Amino acid sequence: MTKAELIEDVSRVVEMSRKDSEIIVETIFDSIVKSLKAGDKIEIRGFGSFRTRQRNPRIGRNPKTGARVDVPAKKIPYFKPSKELKDLVNTVVPPESSAAQPPAPPVVPNPATP
Repeated sequence: MTKAELIEDVSRVVEMSRKDSEIIVETIFDSIVKSLKAGDKIEIRGFGSFRTRQRNPRIGRNPKTGARVDVPAKKIPYFKPSKELKDLVNTVVPPESSAAQPPAPPVVPNPATP
């Protein structure tokens, strides 16, 4: 899903103009970025949490030349999904084609076998 598709979904569900929906989506994203820049943690119950992680400085290599390159320390954004989100993503939805097929007959044990 792209940002434009997200804006379209919000516009359709809330029944407002695309421009107003775009402002809402942009405001949410801007708020998340501002909080992460300030070093805050964002927690959205039932969805997940955003935070930053500190990466230490290291020495890397230029893959083309093999030359050593100093990579400075930096903060990277990190998202941790909630248990609810993980469960929703991993819920198995039966394929639509199986709904048209009749269920298999039940297995009846043979009374002649001991």
